[in-house]
Amino acid sequence: MNKVEGLHHIAIATANMKEQIEFFTDKLGMELVALYWMHGVDKAWHGFLRLNDESSIAFVCHPDIEKIPVSLGATHAGNPAANCARGAMQHLALRVKNHDELLAMRDRLRAKGVPVLGPTDHGFCVSIYFAGPENLSLELSYSTAPIDNRAWIDPEVLALAGISDEELARYKQSSNYRDAGGAVPQPALNGPGPHMVGYPDGAYEVILGTADEIIWDNSENQPPVEVTD
Repeated sequence: MNKVEGLHHIAIATANMKEQIEFFTDKLGMELVALYWMHGVDKAWHGFLRLNDESSIAFVCHPDIEKIPVSLGATHAGNPAANCARGAMQHLALRVKNHDELLAMRDRLRAKGVPVLGPTDHGFCVSIYFAGPENLSLELSYSTAPIDNRAWIDPEVLALAGISDEELARYKQSSNYRDAGGAVPQPALNGPGPHMVGYPDGAYEVILGTADEIIWDNSENQPPVEVTD
């Protein structure tokens, strides 16, 4: 059974937190709900913009981010049809309710000076496309029904991906797994992974080798402002 129920947040690096907040609040009508020092990360700060009570767009700002060069086609796609490096976000699609709301959002964006492509009908969803600050490639979409995998899995593309009929049957249904109530120990840190990267030498082994109970007990979970009402 699939226990992943939706988007909690997607984190996007920024060198200009204010510009991103301005764009997402003014151009898209979202709300800033959190802005605080990122827990456990020196000199980094976090901003959260509300999608709903359980989902957000998050931005991470650090003084060193502006020193990283931007290269279209490498670090950033720049538009929803272009390439970028593997593992990086190519574009971000946000959901609206229906066609009327899609057109209302297109009006809002255009009225605020943002060029918009579409709508275009993809069959299982309808979308518009536009740019955000720092070369973000953005999309707004709606769907009227769940995707029918009988119609939308192309045999030619299956072959291109190297997926067999047996593998397809497995991929089309959520894999079963009986959890152990949180009792499974950390796997070997020199095992197959994948593994998080970019830590200073030796830090990954220290951090991932720390007992789960210690991580929990040392969680930073208090908001920066005390609310008394």
